[in-house]
Amino acid sequence: MDKLQSFAPIIGAKPKVLILGSMPSKKSLEEQEYYGNPRNHFWPMMYRILNEKAAVTYSEKIEIIQKHQLALWDTIGYCFRQGSLDMHIEEEEPNDIAGLLKEYPSIQLIACNGTKAYHSFKKYITPMLEQEIDVLKLPSTSPIPGKYNKSFEEKIEVWRVIETYLDETKS
Repeated sequence: MDKLQSFAPIIGAKPKVLILGSMPSKKSLEEQEYYGNPRNHFWPMMYRILNEKAAVTYSEKIEIIQKHQLALWDTIGYCFRQGSLDMHIEEEEPNDIAGLLKEYPSIQLIACNGTKAYHSFKKYITPMLEQEIDVLKLPSTSPIPGKYNKSFEEKIEVWRVIETYLDETKS
């Protein structure tokens, strides 16, 4: 089993919301793209929430994220994992999210994409934080059925909370 490495953060000049996954899926790692599995709900959800047309290329997706003051990263920087499921993650090493938050004080919300991202954040990052910041556990955008899965529409409604952090910048 190979040691996996997550991607560098996608981050613009003054992000307001940092969306954290756990570790990119096998398909995302192959594609070298955040949420690279076409079945993942992440990108279609973002287009709806941000009122954007679906992007054709990955670079267009990144432009949309940065335009709306969002940032993407993962709580886990390195791990071993058979397949793509979070439950198979072993020997995880966190990314330096506390350092990123120091570098980008404009971030007001950490939006954790799923339970594993949230638990890893709480375990590794929360003890190192020097500032108050809102942290939310949002339903996973993964297409893998789970015990507490919500429909696509239900996920969008819960994820819309990020709009409140973005709207403040428009006033």
